[in-house]
Amino acid sequence: MIRIALLALCVGLGCASLDGYRHFEAGNAALDRGDAATAVAELEQAAALAPERSEVHNHLGLAYAAAGRPDEARSAYERAVALDCDNRAAAENLRALLAASPAR
Repeated sequence: MIRIALLALCVGLGCASLDGYRHFEAGNAALDRGDAATAVAELEQAAALAPERSEVHNHLGLAYAAAGRPDEARSAYERAVALDCDNRAAAENLRALLAASPAR
């Protein structure tokens, strides 16, 4: 469902958004195969091209977490929630990260 929504948005907004969608898809594929470094690189590109997309920032947070970069994961999840307070996946990912992190 997210793929259909993002593709529809990309078609409506033009090439930059379509490129963002392609990076989003490549980043998710890299996450699925356990390639955190590629996932981070692809999802950072997607976020740069579609900075208003909550789903992109949530998945970027997942990539940062997989890459062992919890501070950046937290920032990405926070951005995702700020963009869409109804993004339950991002809110849950943020809660889980904070619960697993030592107090600072």
